[in-house]
Amino acid sequence: MELSDRSRRLLAALIREYIETGEPVSSQILVRRAGVGVSSATVRNVLVQLEEMGYVHQPHTSAGRVPTDRGYRFFVDLLLDSRRSARALPAMEAELRHEAGRAPLMDILFAKASHVVSRASGQVAFTFASAAGAIFQRIEFVPLGDTRVLVVVVARGNQVSQKVVDTGESLRPHELVQAANYLNTEFAGLPMPAVREAVLARLTQERTLYDQLLSRALRLARTSFDDLAEEAHLFVEGAATLIGDARQHGGVSLETLRALLRMMEEKERLLHLLTQYIDGPGLTVVIGAEHTTPDLWPFSLVASTYVDGSTTGTVGVIGLTRMHYSRAISVVDGAAQAVSRLLRDAN
Repeated sequence: MELSDRSRRLLAALIREYIETGEPVSSQILVRRAGVGVSSATVRNVLVQLEEMGYVHQPHTSAGRVPTDRGYRFFVDLLLDSRRSARALPAMEAELRHEAGRAPLMDILFAKASHVVSRASGQVAFTFASAAGAIFQRIEFVPLGDTRVLVVVVARGNQVSQKVVDTGESLRPHELVQAANYLNTEFAGLPMPAVREAVLARLTQERTLYDQLLSRALRLARTSFDDLAEEAHLFVEGAATLIGDARQHGGVSLETLRALLRMMEEKERLLHLLTQYIDGPGLTVVIGAEHTTPDLWPFSLVASTYVDGSTTGTVGVIGLTRMHYSRAISVVDGAAQAVSRLLRDAN
């Protein structure tokens, strides 16, 4: 059953009022705020219908109504249908350019973006980039003594990854330079997974067994790319805002809050969650019980994903279902566009 225009306007007004105040909304308030020109009795009848349809519920018999997850979904869809083509917020892009520099490293840019988005939205913010589509630019090997070597891999867009490997043999600096030069000449410009596959294929070729330099370079590369090709860069900022919101507005158990904070600290769980929801560029909003994990039902997620040609990245926020959706959508979408432009400029 479709909602009438009057019901839609009253529901939207109720949700806006509840988001602002956190208090159940009465029919008298809606008469003043919705601007529909009807009596309190008519508004009460509409609210009863909305409750029967699952858009609102009444916490107590004498209280006003509050939105359900279905009500929030109606409201978010209304926002998405009516919003103009999103543009990056000029102030946000200028701030990111100033703080990250002209040619920002991926880690610096994403850390700054998380901070800016959290502050602008008042929510927990996250940014991450998958290395799966990153384009290999160069590799460097730095001797650390004994048989350990620091591996530095740079992908297009100044995306830098580092790891320490044990080569099992003592290598001189000039041998490491030769190995890096060979790999950079052979594989620069290829996606990271393609580099790893090519390295494994060449290690099986007969001539590799008889070329000491080639064999050493490929063995180093295999060890280096085993983890880096799958690595994702994830930054989370503003977890303390959840604690403040929970204390101020209630409705979230301490154990549920702890479960969310643990998930963000572990990061792998958050990455797994995001890959479940996000399957391409654009905006994604997941509300309450739409989450696959019951622990997350008190929360909503707003995320915007882009592909800039070499890197897939996502900017988003997580907060209580009573979040300011209009602001969150604007900030997240604008930040994703700003990060995308900064990365393209750096290439």
